[in-house]
Amino acid sequence: MSETQFSLIPDHPLAISSHTVGRGHPLLFIAGPCVIESEDLVLRVADHLSKLRTELGLSLVFKSSFDKANRTSLHSFRGPGLEAGLRILKRVRDEFDLPVTTDIHEPAQALPAAEVCEILQIPAFLARQTDLIVAASGAARRFNRTLNIKKPQFLAPEDLRHAVRKSLDTQHKKILLTERGTTFGYNRLVNDFRCIPILHSLGPPVIYDATHSVQTPGGATTQGERRMIFPLARAAVAAGCDGIFLETHPDPDRALSDGPNMLPLNDLKRFILQMRQIRETCSKFTDENFP
Repeated sequence: MSETQFSLIPDHPLAISSHTVGRGHPLLFIAGPCVIESEDLVLRVADHLSKLRTELGLSLVFKSSFDKANRTSLHSFRGPGLEAGLRILKRVRDEFDLPVTTDIHEPAQALPAAEVCEILQIPAFLARQTDLIVAASGAARRFNRTLNIKKPQFLAPEDLRHAVRKSLDTQHKKILLTERGTTFGYNRLVNDFRCIPILHSLGPPVIYDATHSVQTPGGATTQGERRMIFPLARAAVAAGCDGIFLETHPDPDRALSDGPNMLPLNDLKRFILQMRQIRETCSKFTDENFP
């Protein structure tokens, strides 16, 4: 057995709520504000996304974090916490009929999050934490949820096979892998788009994080190059990703977390239409018909 083969095979394509994600299927969009700043903001964004989903026939999952546990400063806004955050996400799920996702940071958060969220997200910095992946996989299996493992900035894409194997070893097969840039020297991330086919070789569908990939870490606060969201995402879709993760906000310059990296909500429709057109065009170019 080679290093990228497993005794249990990840699901591909993968069913998430009423959506199917993977090769040969429409792009999945995972979108929402970085952090739950307030219930009103979350419902406002969810309403906008719900209308776009209906208008464009999207495969769409709503994302927001109940806690940003890796803020640069002790005094930065982190979110409402687990209980209040999950209550708000449940309201989004129930009132707008949107699947929801959030990131978890501790094993004890896995079960309560899985009761509400269709996708449990493992943050990039925590993708080597065995106890977290095992707990999240067990909770996801119990509630028939999906585990989204974000590739660490410090890890080669092929080495994410260890995180995949940990989940498979718990008998959980519903896995997504997310590419979000690679550390290149100090205070820089780069995107090596070889990561997308390499991650595909591990089995699960692959998501591209279009907003965290434009971060410029370091300094007093994390900054970013918002203008790079469109060109990098276009390249990722052309390289074969199965979905796009992006954080969006009505007024990113006033957001309480990751504002410089977030896409303005009013630009989201234009973004989606571009990505879908590229997906449709590139789907014609396969190894079989494009030597």
